[in-house]
Amino acid sequence: MRRRRCLLLAGVLPAVVSSCGLSSDSPMLDDVEPGSIGQGGPLEGAELTVTSKEFTEQLILGAITGIAFQAAGAYVIDRTGIQGSVGSRAAVVNGDADAAYEYTGPVWITYQGQQQAPPRPARAGGGGARGRRGERGERLEPSSLNSTYALAMNQVNFEKYGTKSLSDVAALVKSDSAAVALCVEGEFANRADGLPGMEKAYGMNVGAGDITQMDTGIIYAQTAEGACAYGEVFATDGRIKSMNLVVREDDQKFFPHYHAAPMADTATLQEWPAIAEVLDPVTAKLDNEVARTLNAKVDVDGEDPHQVAPDWMVDEGFVEKK
Repeated sequence: MRRRRCLLLAGVLPAVVSSCGLSSDSPMLDDVEPGSIGQGGPLEGAELTVTSKEFTEQLILGAITGIAFQAAGAYVIDRTGIQGSVGSRAAVVNGDADAAYEYTGPVWITYQGQQQAPPRPARAGGGGARGRRGERGERLEPSSLNSTYALAMNQVNFEKYGTKSLSDVAALVKSDSAAVALCVEGEFANRADGLPGMEKAYGMNVGAGDITQMDTGIIYAQTAEGACAYGEVFATDGRIKSMNLVVREDDQKFFPHYHAAPMADTATLQEWPAIAEVLDPVTAKLDNEVARTLNAKVDVDGEDPHQVAPDWMVDEGFVEKK
């Protein structure tokens, strides 16, 4: 069994409490056994640390990863719920965690410094090259789940302004700048693949006084109520449908593809190559409809991400409950 490693990133991150009430470094103890994955215990004897970002979709994906590993025989440490985009990726790259679902867009633009949208990755199970190696992390087969950015508005504002695309929003900024009250989260406000890049791509110059930064969950509520004429959303968020929001078309194709793909520590993958065969079938099932459904169970129905994840894994036949 691999040596248990200290998972705190010194000087960077405090201890984090996961969605299911476990503190950082707590074991995942789901009562699962192999279904269509994990037969024969290919990860028996492995001690694997799973991490994720802090928002709903990531918490679900982190739990899915850990459950898959447990079904295959691994002892799993829960390090999910790290705040910000850098922390969970850094944990894998630094060798402080073994696996996480990352998105292709941030890797391409934020971490690899590319200026254009990344090429669309092959669909999981499509038979292409399995991953991309760099630093200490290797990307496994990507999913078709595309959690890209979008701007949404409520039905009342849509009927009032009639903006169907981001080009329409840019035109509205020029003709009636006060109409474009924009609500965004802090990261989107500052990232090259967020607001600054969108404004540049569309020739859109939203006034600083018309931009309000707030937490992601508040954006949806404020947009639904009309306090925000336009709110930054994720395309896979279940609240879009439940709150009857209308998403603007990215007609200039600015926002990059945000396909979720497992990222594994290179040394870990060399020691436990079965990680790929365990995760690939699960990843192949992940698409936008699945993501919206699972995300809505948490954000709309109030369920725990770590309960939503095993329920889906059982329903799909990947694992069975003991």
